[in-house]
Amino acid sequence: MASVQKATPGIVKPEATSSTVIWLHADAPRKPALGQACNGCGVCCAAEPCPVARVFLWQLRGSCQALEWHAEVQQYRCGLLMRPAYYLPWLRLRWQNGFARRTCRWVAARTAWCPDSEAEPGSKA
Repeated sequence: MASVQKATPGIVKPEATSSTVIWLHADAPRKPALGQACNGCGVCCAAEPCPVARVFLWQLRGSCQALEWHAEVQQYRCGLLMRPAYYLPWLRLRWQNGFARRTCRWVAARTAWCPDSEAEPGSKA
């Protein structure tokens, strides 16, 4: 038989919110408008890992550990796409190009897709 807990008077259960604070490089581009192509802003990947990171890096939440800042172009890039063997040491050298092509398709890179989320710049501390 399952136990049932009674509500305690005066205790308010906090409601779940959908806001998440993420930290990005100050020189990163602003998040593109809904439906625009990825511009390397890093918002999506910093907010949560993509399906590829969930499967291959076993990361279910938090900023994607394969999100890389590339200062020379001032953009974030997918490490699983740019250098997959660094994140997947078991991946053979001859399989890297094929994996990168599939990753590009799986994460919808270079397509007009950007999730419906809002990004607000914070103040510099």
